[in-house]
Amino acid sequence: MTTHTEDSLVRVVLASNNPGKLREFSALFAPLGIELISQAELGVPEPEEPYVTFVENALTKARHASRITGLPALSDDSGLCVEALGGAPGVLSARYAQQPGGPKSDADNNELLVRNLEGVSDRRARYVAVLVLVRGENDPQPLIGEGVWHGEIIDTPRGSNGFGYDAHFYLPDRGHTAAELEPAEKNRVSHRARALAHLLDKLSTTV
Repeated sequence: MTTHTEDSLVRVVLASNNPGKLREFSALFAPLGIELISQAELGVPEPEEPYVTFVENALTKARHASRITGLPALSDDSGLCVEALGGAPGVLSARYAQQPGGPKSDADNNELLVRNLEGVSDRRARYVAVLVLVRGENDPQPLIGEGVWHGEIIDTPRGSNGFGYDAHFYLPDRGHTAAELEPAEKNRVSHRARALAHLLDKLSTTV
């Protein structure tokens, strides 16, 4: 990573109001000397996320936060894609239970997911994360990193760490759900960690 790039990215607004994401990303960016500030602290309202792809929604959120704050912005659009559900809940992962008129909460999202998979033997799923970093609102070359984490959906939740669908996202190679992993371990192997590694690889070659 060049000195110029490091100096220009000392303070970056995180285009999310999710405290779980702020904790994870702050831990991942701290070793780089980059301070992440939640957009909520800076009075940035959440924008609409009208697109059907993670990358379009992430780019929209990053430009929105940068425009209002004048700071570089990091956004993440991530979600769970379940094979047997045609990739759902996908970009609607955080609002999955709201679509049929339910409330917005992790518990309701997970309940609906398990209900929709009742009697389904194919439980393959993947967490997808797309990170977008813009140096300013009109950055013509935003940096984009993508990460995928493969697992399976189980009916009975296990573990108390994490958030979202973590307690139902089982990792056969580890014998644990994402919610059973220690935070430090999750930060090494998760979809966001992989997306960040991809992003930083691009950042290191950017002047």
